[in-house]
Amino acid sequence: MKAINYFFVLFVLVFGACQNHENEAHDHENEHNEENEGHENEDAHDHSGETVSFQYTSYQSGLELFIETEPLVTGESAGILTHVSKLDNFKPLAEGKITASLMVGSESIRQTLETPTREGIYLFSLKPKTSGKGMLHFEIETADSTFSVTIEDVEVFADEHDAIHEAEEAATGHPNAIIFTKEQSWKIDFATGLPDVGAFGKVIKTTAHIQPAQGDEVILTAQTNGVVSFSNNSLTEGTEVIAGNSLLNLSGARLADNNMQVRFNEAKINFETARANYNRMAKLAEDDIVSQKELLNAKNTFDNARLVYENFQQNFSETGEVIRSPETGFVKQLYVSNGQYVEAGSPLVSISQNKTLFLKAEIQQQHASELPFIKTATVRSLNNSVYSLEQLNGKVVSFGKSVADENYLVPFTLQIENRQGFVPGSFVDVFLKAQSNSEALTVPNSALIEEQENFSVLVQITPEEFEKREVKTGKTDGIRTEILSGLAPHERIVTRGSVLVKLAGDSNTLDPHAGHVH
Repeated sequence: MKAINYFFVLFVLVFGACQNHENEAHDHENEHNEENEGHENEDAHDHSGETVSFQYTSYQSGLELFIETEPLVTGESAGILTHVSKLDNFKPLAEGKITASLMVGSESIRQTLETPTREGIYLFSLKPKTSGKGMLHFEIETADSTFSVTIEDVEVFADEHDAIHEAEEAATGHPNAIIFTKEQSWKIDFATGLPDVGAFGKVIKTTAHIQPAQGDEVILTAQTNGVVSFSNNSLTEGTEVIAGNSLLNLSGARLADNNMQVRFNEAKINFETARANYNRMAKLAEDDIVSQKELLNAKNTFDNARLVYENFQQNFSETGEVIRSPETGFVKQLYVSNGQYVEAGSPLVSISQNKTLFLKAEIQQQHASELPFIKTATVRSLNNSVYSLEQLNGKVVSFGKSVADENYLVPFTLQIENRQGFVPGSFVDVFLKAQSNSEALTVPNSALIEEQENFSVLVQITPEEFEKREVKTGKTDGIRTEILSGLAPHERIVTRGSVLVKLAGDSNTLDPHAGHVH
């Protein structure tokens, strides 16, 4: 379909009006000739560089459809360029069969494309049979699902001139819009979405110290005096251990007093002697040579000797005490070195499972009255990753009801599961969130662009055009930020990739139709 040069037609009409003042009688003939000449010139003129189109966008069935269609005119074939993106990741639909149907009244035409023209792009060509208001309907079939998307109020024109003029008037016409094509957005981490309107209470930002939870860490101590010998020379802080693994040995072989090796051998000899005596007494009892009382005494002596020896066997060997890991985890801290002498009760090594952690924060007294209403939080790690308390399967453990004499801050403790590699002993930023019935307009922090302490967002005009707009921000919980002014709830914004889209606008080098299949 060829587009008509609007300014050429306007010139022809003005020229005809001037001739009308010179000779009204001759005007009809001249005007008719001028009109015919205009149409002949239009046919001869090359309009290949001019394009006009109607644009439609729909978010249905987990898909984004961005459609650019040439003006639909009765009896004329029109190209319908359809970009299909998946809303879960805003990546192109790589494969799938799509049937496009144009329905006007009782008339319907359709075309089916088995595969995309290019990944995410389907180019249809439909020739309307009748004019009027209709709708475009798309049936999308993939390997595992079927989707249906309908575009309402699609106009089919009876006249080409009217169609092109209507398309020009419908053009967005935003001179400062940032052009970022679908092909560009498919190549980056990109997403759009609507602002959220909902409860958003007071937020207290603080810093928390990461500590192991109670029961998640155990300190192994020496049960006897001895000299430390590592079972594995590579044992060091951070080494992973398995429950039951031997970590250290305590040897008292060279000690004159409280020599555990001597005591172990004594227990072994006593056990073996008592066992032999009991077995002998049991045989004699069968022939009534010894009384049942003597047999019972022998059995008691044997049982006592066995318990003592088994206790030594479990915790000691002939070379000394064996220190085993009681649980699977890692070595948090070594308190001794190889060859060091220790006494009974001395700490040797601490083992941590590092599964459950406490986040211990200290809050200023001015927020003390708000602490009972804190029900959730967000946590920002040192690498700037942000997690909700729910993502970490966490909970509020306690908050202080009083302050200590040496510290005028109020303690507040959260418990989380260590799913994201938090390091005990380090610090994290915590945003404590209070319950509230008041509603606020919020956007993801990733949607905000900061420039010299001023914030802006990219408002979507079409899926390929965006307007940079300054907004006034309020409180933040580390994940979302309150918008006080500059944005309406119905306006769709870029939620991921906003910085790259802005840079594309700053460079001003993108071709608005780069990568399109026309």
